[in-house]
Amino acid sequence: MTPGAPAKDLAVLAADALSAHRLGDSRAMGEMVTRITPLLWRVARAQGLDPQAAEDVVQTAWVRLVESADAIASPQATLSWLLVTTRREAWNVSRKTRHVVATSPEDLPEADPAPAVEEAVVAEAGNAVLWRHVRDLSRTCQQLLAVLAQAAKPDYRAISEAFGMPIGSIGPTRGRCLAKLRLSLEADPEWVRS
Repeated sequence: MTPGAPAKDLAVLAADALSAHRLGDSRAMGEMVTRITPLLWRVARAQGLDPQAAEDVVQTAWVRLVESADAIASPQATLSWLLVTTRREAWNVSRKTRHVVATSPEDLPEADPAPAVEEAVVAEAGNAVLWRHVRDLSRTCQQLLAVLAQAAKPDYRAISEAFGMPIGSIGPTRGRCLAKLRLSLEADPEWVRS
């Protein structure tokens, strides 16, 4: 990707990478793994897995993708396929281990925030205050906002499948979570306003 170019949507990136892989060019798979792994990791952690188990689940999902590359009917379904595979594998591991660990923002891998969001957070100089308030949100809000922040155009169908949430609930839930965060920040005198 050239500097300054817009980030490719994750669903498009996954479709293009699978298509290239099927034609014998696996270079695009590297970028796909780098960009999509944080999202898959969050999906695995959302099922209550500890960081090591989540890492194993994500690795298993990638292996299964390579093994099933020719069986995926449409390359456009690649991201959904990965999300559902990760979620199912996480359920299986969770059922086997019966070990549930709560997800916290500190356990999440660093994501590549959109430049506008990153600039706003840095400009506000309230990063620590912001994350303190994010940690005060419900687990559902934390996970949903983290997943939605991963893509320029979130694939609501894939998110719905991965989280077991009706598509029509994703936007309103996101709005309520952001409203809670905004109210919490506005009530905090340490939050620096522009």
